[in-house]
Amino acid sequence: MQKHLLKHRQLTSEDVTGFVDRGPPADRAENNQAITVYSNKIVEPSTEGQLKYIETMLNNDITFCTGPAGTGKTYLAVAVAVSMLKKRQIRRIVLARPAVEAGEKLGFLPGDIAAKVNPYLRPLFDAIEDMMDFAQMRKFMELDIIEIIPLAFMRGRTLNEAAIICDEAQNTSGLQMLMVLTRLGHGSKMIITGDITQVDLAANQRSGMVEAMDILRRIDGIGLVELSQRDIVRHRLVQNIVEAYRLRQEAAAQAKKRETS
Repeated sequence: MQKHLLKHRQLTSEDVTGFVDRGPPADRAENNQAITVYSNKIVEPSTEGQLKYIETMLNNDITFCTGPAGTGKTYLAVAVAVSMLKKRQIRRIVLARPAVEAGEKLGFLPGDIAAKVNPYLRPLFDAIEDMMDFAQMRKFMELDIIEIIPLAFMRGRTLNEAAIICDEAQNTSGLQMLMVLTRLGHGSKMIITGDITQVDLAANQRSGMVEAMDILRRIDGIGLVELSQRDIVRHRLVQNIVEAYRLRQEAAAQAKKRETS
């Protein structure tokens, strides 16, 4: 319309009607899942995989998302949760992440529950800080609008009208994952993320996330998304690093197979 006006120096009613009928440009129509968070920031998917991820989260009550580092699994989950909070579609955001590295030592760390698990929830906090100012985030945490729940303390709770994010879920056991899934209450949405190629459990223990995806993949209302190297949006070297390690792991697996055959 602007180019037309500069060229012809006027707009008729027919011109305006024509521009309205054309609708938005095609490149904008391809990305119709922009997410508005606090401070009027817009979060948009950068790849087709991320677009599918956002659509799956919006259209399902439970979403499982797997993928390598840098694909936006955590960031986009937090963006959807914060957007829902801003629109008052939920009353709170619940963050959970297994502290596998800490093991039994978690109880000996100083501070309250939040202080103990804070290092393991740092990626979630980083994403939230990018979507609202620190003072607002701190206020929400004081009011339990943003709540930290270690997996061990979720038992017996029903989380209504909440967006629940379980990050690094590849490190949950089968019983832990079942316990997390059954916390879902009325009006809630649950997003479970993890990289199933980076499991820190004992060698003979199957990931609860992998098990749950196998069992639940055909249930309506549960969505599964698998992001890949094509969806990595960090520094260009991250994609190369992930690919190099993948090839190394494949070569090692093939060598081991030849030794045992």
